[in-house]
Amino acid sequence: MAPTPTDPVEATLAYAEEFHPEDEVLLAARRRGTEVGAVPILPGGGAALCFMATAISARSVVEVGTGCGVSGLWLLRGMRPDGTLTSVDVEPDHQRLARQAFAEAGFSGSKIRLIGGRALDVLPRLADGGYDLVFCDAAKQEYGDYLAEAVRLLRLGGIVAFDNALWHNRVADPAQRDPDTVAIRELGKLIKTDERLRALMMPLGDGLLAAIKIAN
Repeated sequence: MAPTPTDPVEATLAYAEEFHPEDEVLLAARRRGTEVGAVPILPGGGAALCFMATAISARSVVEVGTGCGVSGLWLLRGMRPDGTLTSVDVEPDHQRLARQAFAEAGFSGSKIRLIGGRALDVLPRLADGGYDLVFCDAAKQEYGDYLAEAVRLLRLGGIVAFDNALWHNRVADPAQRDPDTVAIRELGKLIKTDERLRALMMPLGDGLLAAIKIAN
């Protein structure tokens, strides 16, 4: 059992994460992801993805960064029963483990479309306005490019979300200037100033930044 945080803010954030316990299928997928270095979204962020998918009755979802299936499981559990998750990753071994997790949860067949390759090679081939939700958790320095593709892919009322939006508490510190931190900080500026989007920053896990497409 993890030690109880003594700082009130840390204790509150820990409470928010623990509010969403994971079942054995999710825990097994999380263990496999950690073992191979595909660090998955934390439970609070995963629950937020499930909530968003449910709220907009998502049928067509794109995931950038399959990992070993944790975020995909959260998304699938919030999607419509007839929905399809299209998930893109450059690591075939990660997608193999993700497929195992999906099968263990009872998701298979037409509900899952796993595509191997770089996201910026795959996303341009997907249909304009054909998706309800786009979730991004891959190369941080490509986040701005993912955003441009996501806005094109989403229908009006669709949602784009990015994991690691606080990037280990570095984004809020202007002294931190490493390339990943700068890219995530710039993503925030892009979303905040894009009149087609209405944004929300959630301090769950490592930060989840989401935006609804309100105009073309």
